[in-house]
Amino acid sequence: MNILLMTNTYKPMVGGLEKSVMSFAKEYRDAGHRVIIVAPEFPDMEPEEDVVRIPALKHYNGTDFSVQLPIQGTLTEALGDFIPHIVHSQHPFLIGDTALRIAAKYNVPLVFTHHSLYEENVHYMPGNIEALKRFMIELSTGYANMADHVFAPSESIMLMMKERGVTTSIDVVPTGIYTDQFSRGAGKAFRKKSNIPEDAFVVGHVGRIAPEKNLEFVTRAVAQFLKKEPQAHYLIGGTGPSVDPIKEIMAQEGLADRLHLAGMLKGKELANAYHAMDTFVFASQSETQGLVITEAMAAGIPVVAVDAPGVREIVKDGVNGRLLNSEEIEGFVEALMWLKKLTVPQIRKIKKACKETAQKFLMKDCALRALNIYVVLTTNHGFTRRNKEDGFWSKALHSIQSQWGVAKNLTHATGAFMIPDEASVQ
Repeated sequence: MNILLMTNTYKPMVGGLEKSVMSFAKEYRDAGHRVIIVAPEFPDMEPEEDVVRIPALKHYNGTDFSVQLPIQGTLTEALGDFIPHIVHSQHPFLIGDTALRIAAKYNVPLVFTHHSLYEENVHYMPGNIEALKRFMIELSTGYANMADHVFAPSESIMLMMKERGVTTSIDVVPTGIYTDQFSRGAGKAFRKKSNIPEDAFVVGHVGRIAPEKNLEFVTRAVAQFLKKEPQAHYLIGGTGPSVDPIKEIMAQEGLADRLHLAGMLKGKELANAYHAMDTFVFASQSETQGLVITEAMAAGIPVVAVDAPGVREIVKDGVNGRLLNSEEIEGFVEALMWLKKLTVPQIRKIKKACKETAQKFLMKDCALRALNIYVVLTTNHGFTRRNKEDGFWSKALHSIQSQWGVAKNLTHATGAFMIPDEASVQ
């Protein structure tokens, strides 16, 4: 099978969505399928086999991100003799528009993965926030209804899409993880390198350090916990715009010496960081899955999280961590205290439950599920694609094209600020 994966964000960016594309592509190729990834070009990138880079605006809005330009003619030429059997779009706009047109050109099924709660990122955009939220919801819902099939990373996202009016068939297909990458790690060595006492109780987080991850709330809660527990420390891996606010909060609370910023983590260092933790904290409301939660559990690390779509399918209160019904500092501190006071046998039981949870998200199993859906779609395709160019999409495109500033901000919301993920910082 020839599979075309199309994304607004990809390497060298590192995050949940990029990891998803890379992992699925690897599994598809290992299963004998031909996969081409269409992604934006970045400076100084070495050519990669079966990765087509198309023009993009570099360093968008002063960031490291690129805004991909949806140029169908250029892409068709770049694909050469590659004829896709299926087109899989990772975004509902920009490259998503091109994916729609490529699927129509070859008369093949279009699959769309709803990776992000786009409306939760509109705080990056100027203008009426509530109006922008409605626009983002309408845009992603309309795009989903133009696809032939939709992948939801979690059951709660599938239910949300149906409630919003998505009538296209939806299957839950999460991004899996390679559990063996996280099952072992040099936690003690990582603590030593990070100047964390060997006997400290370490509260940790990894991912993109950005406002939509709600880390200022988490930090305020962790700070209160650290005040109650003098031997506790706070470890964060990742980079992003919220690093300075986090440092300020810890300094204001007189806890700057117990904050440890590890920066960007990859490969073994990421696994080592997880194993240096006693618990993993998470309060983002913008995720559709939360890969880092599953990675932490693969390392046997219990999670304290605020209930949210994609999170509730993984964190089971009192079983593999604590799932809090509301965002309250007092409740978050109580949950951390609960974990801190568990006996050794109780901790072992929770760690075992964490690893059992992670086994439900094996990457090979997730890819096989996706491939089986692809087979059904291509086998039963034999249809003439629905022509909706005069409907929702053409109106949305007209609106975007007439307001270039909005277009750029939409890209920011769906590209830069999905960096994890949900996002792992591998």
